[in-house]
Amino acid sequence: MSEFDLIRRYFTRATPSAVLGVGDDAALLRIGNGMELAVSTDMLVSGTHFLPDADPFLLGHKTLAVNMSDMAAMGAQPRWATLALSLPQADEAWLQQFSAGFFALAKQHGVELIGGDTTRGPLNLCVTIMGEVPLGAALRRAGAQAGDDIWVSGTLGNAALSLAQTQGKVQLPAGDFSACAVALHQPIPRVALGLALCGVAHSAIDVSDGLLADLGHILECSNAGAEIQFDALPVSPMLRPYLATPLGRHCVLAGGDDYELCFTAPVFRRAEVEEISVELGLPLARIGAIVAGSGCTVSAADGSIIHIGESGYDHFA
Repeated sequence: MSEFDLIRRYFTRATPSAVLGVGDDAALLRIGNGMELAVSTDMLVSGTHFLPDADPFLLGHKTLAVNMSDMAAMGAQPRWATLALSLPQADEAWLQQFSAGFFALAKQHGVELIGGDTTRGPLNLCVTIMGEVPLGAALRRAGAQAGDDIWVSGTLGNAALSLAQTQGKVQLPAGDFSACAVALHQPIPRVALGLALCGVAHSAIDVSDGLLADLGHILECSNAGAEIQFDALPVSPMLRPYLATPLGRHCVLAGGDDYELCFTAPVFRRAEVEEISVELGLPLARIGAIVAGSGCTVSAADGSIIHIGESGYDHFA
């Protein structure tokens, strides 16, 4: 099977919203009047972001999901994507499952694959995603203000807990491990939440490298500090028994791979945020506040300060 047969068979779909999609030297796009184009790229590398024997359907889902999460964090509607694949060989069974997982999520959110590249080499997956957001309305990391509430969606730490079992650091009951593995392998991009937060939130980011690391980016860009209440962090019943341990604290504060949204909003917007939570059927937890200064303090229920010695994943640390 040639490179072009591979592309035609597994990665060519109709692209009605694009002027020109897969099959030429470049795609052609036309964005709506009064809109800005949001663009983000994420690469997933075998052995770093996923195991070489990862389920290809789930890997297809995650490859697109982590990129869509960036669109959600900007309050952008994802529209188009390109996909670059480095493959050790053209394994048709693997390609069929990978593309099925990728396009299942793409169809759910109306994302069209408009181009990309394939080459032989170590397994690497790279998506560039594009979305639309009204002029001047994008959510940014900069913008958090002293007095803002800090919120986070969903629950934190399940993906890291699943990885900890895979690494032999913990032994979970089979049912708990299965539930945590869903968070790791099939993250849900919070697109609807990002769209709803435009005009409500002052700043936002998706939690990919760990809560403290990603909230730290908001603080750095906003020249602000934060105070977090550890007991307010949303965790699942599977993780709760481990919260008093270094492993549990690592999972919820620095584990990463959650792909939830962390955002800040003024106090007078609390009722609106709570209404958004109800409308979307998505739990939103108020975990602390933005303060003047710099850095982030995490406090236990008794007022003591929690230190874990790390903030999140860094490829080059």
